[in-house]
Amino acid sequence: MNSAASIEPAELAARLRGPQLPLLLDVRQPEEHACAALPGARLIPLAELPARVAELEAWRAGDVVVYCHHGMRSQRAVEWLRPRGFTRLLNLTGGIDRWSLEVDPTLPRY
Repeated sequence: MNSAASIEPAELAARLRGPQLPLLLDVRQPEEHACAALPGARLIPLAELPARVAELEAWRAGDVVVYCHHGMRSQRAVEWLRPRGFTRLLNLTGGIDRWSLEVDPTLPRY
């Protein structure tokens, strides 16, 4: 079992309708983000995360949902960020692909 906490697509959808919106971090590539992304998500590809982590400094104390295509890259991002002081991280189970299947079928699948 992975060490990171996760969030199901339906649970994230409910939280995005609530008063306390989580921050969304997309760790896919720019062309993937251009194809399908969650509204308001910040794109930092996984390979660029070490060089760009300072951009997330204001997110350190917030609830952050990390996602990718199927949940594997985002899992690695969560595991990398956690020891660097980001303690309220959630990995989107199944990534944007599962989100498009279960929450928003208008979002393109690739």
